[in-house]
Amino acid sequence: MDKNTIIGLVLIGILLVVFSILSRPSKEQLEAQQRYYDSITQVQQHEAELKAKAEAALANERQEQAANDSSATFYRARTGADSLVTIQNNLLALTLSTKGGSLHSAVLKEYKEQDKTTPVRLFGGKDVVMNFLFYNQKETIQTKDYFFSAVNCNDSTVTMRLSADSTSHIDFTYTLHQDSYLVDFDIHATGMDGKLASTNHYVDIEWSQKARQIEKGYVYENRLAELTYRTMNEDTDYLSAAKDDKADVAEPLNWIAYKNQFFSSVMLSDEGFGKAVLESKMEPQNSGYIKHYSSQMNTAFDPSGEKPTHMYFYFGPNHYKTLTALDKGRDKDWDLNKLVYLGWPLFRWINKWIIINLFDWLSGWGLGMGVVLLLLTVIVKIAVFPATWKTYMSSAKMRVLKPYIEEINKKYPKQEDAMKKQQEIMTLYSQYNVSPMGGCLPMLLQTPIFIALFMFIPSAIELRQQSFLWADDLSTYDAFIHFPFSIPFLGSHLSLFCLLMTATNLLNTIFMMKQQDTGANPQMAAMKWMSYLMPVMFLFILNSYPSGLNYYYFISTLISVLTTIILRKTTNEEKLLAQLEASKKDLKQMQKSGFAARLEAMQKQAEEMQRQRQQQQNRHK
Repeated sequence: MDKNTIIGLVLIGILLVVFSILSRPSKEQLEAQQRYYDSITQVQQHEAELKAKAEAALANERQEQAANDSSATFYRARTGADSLVTIQNNLLALTLSTKGGSLHSAVLKEYKEQDKTTPVRLFGGKDVVMNFLFYNQKETIQTKDYFFSAVNCNDSTVTMRLSADSTSHIDFTYTLHQDSYLVDFDIHATGMDGKLASTNHYVDIEWSQKARQIEKGYVYENRLAELTYRTMNEDTDYLSAAKDDKADVAEPLNWIAYKNQFFSSVMLSDEGFGKAVLESKMEPQNSGYIKHYSSQMNTAFDPSGEKPTHMYFYFGPNHYKTLTALDKGRDKDWDLNKLVYLGWPLFRWINKWIIINLFDWLSGWGLGMGVVLLLLTVIVKIAVFPATWKTYMSSAKMRVLKPYIEEINKKYPKQEDAMKKQQEIMTLYSQYNVSPMGGCLPMLLQTPIFIALFMFIPSAIELRQQSFLWADDLSTYDAFIHFPFSIPFLGSHLSLFCLLMTATNLLNTIFMMKQQDTGANPQMAAMKWMSYLMPVMFLFILNSYPSGLNYYYFISTLISVLTTIILRKTTNEEKLLAQLEASKKDLKQMQKSGFAARLEAMQKQAEEMQRQRQQQQNRHK
């Protein structure tokens, strides 16, 4: 160590000594610090005393609560362990919770989630809450707050027991039918005399469930998901699927259904549900849910235990014939098949008796659903071909008479002669036995079939997860093109089947317009452009609809185009005109039709009014 280093260390040491002497607190400062530390100690002691008093008060409150609970009917059931019990058959696995003795989850074994490997879970865990409220003079007993014990368990039956003592209890018994989605549900009181109010012959029920988004298309599944109910008078109604909705239903209900697009949870009672308050709330997109349903109602209950309360649950698919089969052997139908929306009565009748049976017959051949829809479309087109033929021939006859119509138009170029021109055109049609409305009636007759199919295809669960060509699921849209943004009214994808349907509709419109003479009439020209605009509008409307529906319309319209081309090629218009000329009526001997006679009377009246106005003008001059 050199001399400079030693000198530096000595100086640092001297500085440290001087700094410690100068920074040493005075006597007054030391006393102040001591008082500060004493105050902290006092605060800590006070907080400890308060904490001890709070803990003592809480312990005392718990003791008082325990003393009060001991006088409650089911005080022993307030504590316990929540455990799960599952009953099942080859279609349904229903899991029940001992906390509340009620529903925990329902799994449909024959149907798959979007991953096509996991069975569909209709609800699970916190998705569902079911609470039964019993009453006596001292308290309201809400079963969701109590722990039940599972007794008499086997694969298809379990009894959830809420015990008051060794001889008094309330049983919830669940029995799953074999090869069925139906569950019997009984509530039975044993030894509850004096523990339940003998004057209350009902039990209140609170049931809420969040409907999971099970299908790919949120928008379309949300459109078909709705709270549906049926009254004891056999009227079926539903809450709005497009917005939050609530209803107080005064008349008794037969059943209440929480409906997804293809699956439903239903609670049924032959005795009926009274004082029902039903509510449906929308769930946001990408939340994993589409609706939040809730119901409050009551049903008959015998506190003496002489007669159990008997109800049912249905957890299963919205399949028309599966739901219809539940009515077999029953004194009174449930009509659960109303959960499958098939349209207004006329369209529902067509679907019920014709389309569904034809569809099932074709499906029974073991063909793919794309081929089934193709054959179904071809059969429907063959069935309506006579109407199509009449519509075409009516337009063909008017087309070959077009030169005569043009001559009449040249004869009456003035607007004031419009009535005369129209009368002469109608007379011409009558002479050749051609009706301008002849093509409308056949078209109207086939329209209900097309509308019925529009209702049936989106509701057909058989199309769910069935692939065809580029569409991996015919029950939802085929996103052939994805956009990184959302286009108003179109969405963030483009369906190829919808695009093909639009193209064939435009093609069909072109052929139809060529068969009609719009002339210089501005109204007809506007209708022509509207006809071209409609297919483009359908592209935006149907882009998020099931690909199976767009595929059906594509095939149907394509067949219409081909039919029109073939009829046009095979129709000899010169021969048709010759036939019309051969059957032409003599104008002098021809009786005017009712319409022609009315038209002539209107013309004479108009001419008379015009003559009177002319006379008045001449007098004023």
